[in-house]
Amino acid sequence: MKNLSSWLITIFIIMFWAFRVLVAVMGQMDAEFMLRPMDITTEIILLFVVLALVPFIFKRKIWAGIAYLVVYGGYFGSNLLTNVMAMINKETLSSTTYLEMLISLVAVTLGVVVVFDILFDKARMKNPVDKNTDWFYKNKEYDRQLDDRADKNNYRTL
Repeated sequence: MKNLSSWLITIFIIMFWAFRVLVAVMGQMDAEFMLRPMDITTEIILLFVVLALVPFIFKRKIWAGIAYLVVYGGYFGSNLLTNVMAMINKETLSSTTYLEMLISLVAVTLGVVVVFDILFDKARMKNPVDKNTDWFYKNKEYDRQLDDRADKNNYRTL
């Protein structure tokens, strides 16, 4: 993770996970909060799965990004699709439903962004640029200077 966007996405994943922990805790305690979890059991399982995936996303594993997208897309995508279909059918929706739609949209978008960020990062990691070592390993002029100097230092033996 050499670029700022990867760091920001990972930080946002952790912040969104902490927000979902807060939603799950408030839902379990039956306290009044902005919104309630769709399914508390699935929400708790999802929190532990995402907690296990975050270190692998941090290490830029593509399978972890895809798993993150599938988990969040499956859980939040169904809610988003249901609410969008209700909007299309011109049903009246409450403000809580719109907030749930926003949170679901953020979750699904975050999964897609993670996958694309890891994919684009993998393409850059095939040919990494490191200014500290490239002058030595990728410098043909330096190799030629060493070869010419080495060829001139032939000592005769009798």
